[in-house]
Amino acid sequence: MNEQNTFDIESQPYYQLDPNRVMDAVEHLGFYCDGRVMALNSYENRVFQVGIEDSAPLIVKFYRPERWSDAQIQEEHDFCLELAEQGMAVVAPEQRDGQTLFQFGHFRMALFTRRGGHAPELDNEEHLFELGRFLGRLHSIGEQKSFQHRPHLTMREYGRAAQQHVLNSGLLEGVEGRYQQLTDQLLEQIDHQLKSFDTQAIRVQGDCHGGNILWRDGELIMLDFDDCRMAPAMQDIWMLLSGDPLQQKQWLNEVAEGYEEYRTFPTNELVLVEPLRALRMIYYSGWLAQRRLDPAFIQAFPQFGNANWWQEHLTGLQQQQQKLVEPPLTLGFY
Repeated sequence: MNEQNTFDIESQPYYQLDPNRVMDAVEHLGFYCDGRVMALNSYENRVFQVGIEDSAPLIVKFYRPERWSDAQIQEEHDFCLELAEQGMAVVAPEQRDGQTLFQFGHFRMALFTRRGGHAPELDNEEHLFELGRFLGRLHSIGEQKSFQHRPHLTMREYGRAAQQHVLNSGLLEGVEGRYQQLTDQLLEQIDHQLKSFDTQAIRVQGDCHGGNILWRDGELIMLDFDDCRMAPAMQDIWMLLSGDPLQQKQWLNEVAEGYEEYRTFPTNELVLVEPLRALRMIYYSGWLAQRRLDPAFIQAFPQFGNANWWQEHLTGLQQQQQKLVEPPLTLGFY
């Protein structure tokens, strides 16, 4: 395989995925497209809304080649279907003759029903209470069994591998030594804190931020389980926290009240909030470095890799390092 072919596959895996090919992929499953194809926001995979004759549009997701195995994707689908069967409002893949994962050329794909709504208001007590109920129920189901193929949240994948992607990127001109020293220190601190805390890993959504949650007609709808994995329940909670410690405490109290309707709130895992946040910051920069030549990333993150970006990132990591030694959040009065 020559270098040019490697670049096409690794950097531009979707270069053949034009609207006609998207419609061909849908029609080979027995649908008739009406010619409308709209790309939706997605960086890791490619997602399209495709118009269907005499029917509602479908959402079509093409998985990034070589990121997940078929068995890992199937576990994602099975988890969503399990949640949906138990009455949870999640966007689960459509089944065709009992199958949810399909092949078209070298693309693997899945179909989903289109769901509308708007982002929940994370300063609204009703929304926070319902969010807590949703997460409590999700985790009560998630802890009933384990993934056999999906990954665990580990220091090796989320931390060291991401750090190495950045160090190998050639983007750290002038700050490579500072970056390596700071991230080495952070990863050592995070590793110590995670190892000193014995917690249960359960099946979680894994990327639980406001962009993956919809609010419609008084209920929450969860999207995109592409990053589901085995992890502490707090992985699905901390990412929604924002503001100063007082605001975060107020938020947690509302969420915990709803969560307790289905599962004991993992108060003991609050000590993991800042280590998990620090780990995510390192992972995020590694993810961007790994995907930096993908045209979708170039368009979405045009400032990534310049001197100002790295200065801001390093400052953020230094601030996060300080938070690792501060007392953790608690529930209760405020």
